[in-house]
Amino acid sequence: MPYRTALAEVLNSVIAPSAEEAALEGRFPRRAVTALGRAGLLGLTVSTEFGGGGSGLAEAVEVVARTARVCPATAVVLQSHYTAVAVIEAYGSPWVRGEVAAGRHLGSLALSEDGAGDQRVEAQLRMPRSTATRSGGVVALRARKQQVVAAGEADSYVWSSRPLAARDGLSLWAVPAHAPDLFVPARPGGAGPRGSATSTVFADPVLVPADAMLGADGGGLDIVLRTVLPWLLELRSAAGAETLCSPAVDVSPSSARRPADSLASS
Repeated sequence: MPYRTALAEVLNSVIAPSAEEAALEGRFPRRAVTALGRAGLLGLTVSTEFGGGGSGLAEAVEVVARTARVCPATAVVLQSHYTAVAVIEAYGSPWVRGEVAAGRHLGSLALSEDGAGDQRVEAQLRMPRSTATRSGGVVALRARKQQVVAAGEADSYVWSSRPLAARDGLSLWAVPAHAPDLFVPARPGGAGPRGSATSTVFADPVLVPADAMLGADGGGLDIVLRTVLPWLLELRSAAGAETLCSPAVDVSPSSARRPADSLASS
């Protein structure tokens, strides 16, 4: 079934009827996410090699924009999911890519940190507070991540930390939501649309396999600048800034341009 047809059916049969629950009761739109997965829309941007739709950013933008007009909470969940999947597609494991393609895996972003305040994205990401310590084949991640969409509802988070051994930059990790000692408060306290489960996620520490790293040690900043920010900017713009605030990082055009320009000139 073409993705536009599938989206229209899900919007009419599931998302629209449940949008009021998200907006008025603050309930996470789990039925909508499940229906989007079954319709192949969670896996829209995964390679056809793994059973996904093989589409790109343009198609994801259309899905988020159309969804935002019906349910802002579901749209912001999709915004974070599609951005996380863009990273997973490039650096994640084949198994996770297959799960996303099958509609059984919801991704999210955990990049913004406690105490970041009004700092621009460059400052937040060049000097992350989150730490990563390796012992054998296991890495301990310690952090307090703010403004995480679908906190406690997603299946994994694209997570940033200081590098393990590299002298500068940051590292990215695929952190499974079921990892022991990953804590999400019972009452979400984030600034996202009601029902988006935008909240803080605590790790003190959370243990992940060393091979959960996405990309090279210290290479995460380049991934954020070249993949995460472009996807977030486009998806946010599609739905309107007033509807989809950016819960992961500051993605104002000025903050996105300056780091990229400095990177290109270095």
